[in-house]
Amino acid sequence: MSYAPFLGNTIFYESRQKRGAIMIYFDNAATGGRKPDVVLSAVTAATKVCANPGRSGHKLSLSCAKLVQDCRNELNGVFQGYGYERVVFTKNCTEALNIALFGTLRQGDHVIVSCMEHNSVLRPLEKLKKDGVIHYDVCPLRGNKENATLDLQSLRALIQPNTRLVAISTASNVNGLIPNLSAVKAAIPQHVLLLCDGAQGAGHFPLRMQEFGIDFLTIAGHKGLHALQGSGALLFSNRIDPTPLLYGGTGSLSVSLDMPDFYPDGLEAGTLAFPAVLSLLEGVRYTQAHLSTIQNRLRALTEYLLRGLRRLEHYQTYSIANDCGIVAIKHAFLQSEFIADCLSSVYDIAVRGGLHCAPLMHEALGTLDDGLVRVSFSHYNTEKEIDTLLFALQDLQRR
Repeated sequence: MSYAPFLGNTIFYESRQKRGAIMIYFDNAATGGRKPDVVLSAVTAATKVCANPGRSGHKLSLSCAKLVQDCRNELNGVFQGYGYERVVFTKNCTEALNIALFGTLRQGDHVIVSCMEHNSVLRPLEKLKKDGVIHYDVCPLRGNKENATLDLQSLRALIQPNTRLVAISTASNVNGLIPNLSAVKAAIPQHVLLLCDGAQGAGHFPLRMQEFGIDFLTIAGHKGLHALQGSGALLFSNRIDPTPLLYGGTGSLSVSLDMPDFYPDGLEAGTLAFPAVLSLLEGVRYTQAHLSTIQNRLRALTEYLLRGLRRLEHYQTYSIANDCGIVAIKHAFLQSEFIADCLSSVYDIAVRGGLHCAPLMHEALGTLDDGLVRVSFSHYNTEKEIDTLLFALQDLQRR
């Protein structure tokens, strides 16, 4: 198999060109396009020389293990966790959410989930519901389509005596809505666990577990943290001890046929994806060093696009300016998937149309029939690229 189509693809900002222009990548909420040089250098080093961390006693394995530990420490510090041992590496947010949900919820538990949630939260809960383990309710939005917020009054009303957990995204992957996590925590009883899906929030704005009262925080390294696909993490508080989702070798207590009863080993069966972990380490460091700049840049880009969209006929926006760089739009006559396909094939612009794996959010916004066109920025994007998008959105209406 030739890898030329991938290596030359402009998702990496290389040389695949049409009409002399590099493809414009506005799909960063799906996965971050451009990676910082420090991340690329770390990945190159890891793929050239690496050993299995935590499995051997030779110096190369120990060096790799130290870097893994450095990443745990970094994540614990950045996200104000509850100790490095409660930082577990996963391949993505979905795996982290499955560990949190299947490892914590028990027979008869009640869960409240926001309508913002991704299917990586909804499908595990639906599985547990259909198996007769739990039941759950959905907290709605209030307000208009552009400026909707989570309905905290409804959240309070949904609390039951057996409510075990509330699941809230740190930011909607559909339209960039960012809930007030402190207000959410204040609205629920102290004993109820708070799970936050950090896929769209991590790397875009501060997420401090202890300050916001978060019990579970899941991380996708490949989005705002600028790491590789296959990098993720679950951070959890000392109020819960989740049981394993996977069973296997850990490099510790090998004489026992049971999983270790301590963390992180008890939740990390099998060899870690060391290059991905190393990319996450450098991505977190890079993001923290530039967080204020990234925040300001993403907000400025969303504001710039929203101003431009107001000048175009037939387009409606479903976002306000936000720190995660997401703008959702809908055309009065053209389908979202048609617009996304046309932008890619004709104008060499990458966006995403459809439902974005978040059907309840689209139902709340009234867009379940066709979905929305999602434009999602990185701080590497420019106003000139947005001008090209605005021209394309105007031009494609004539096709």
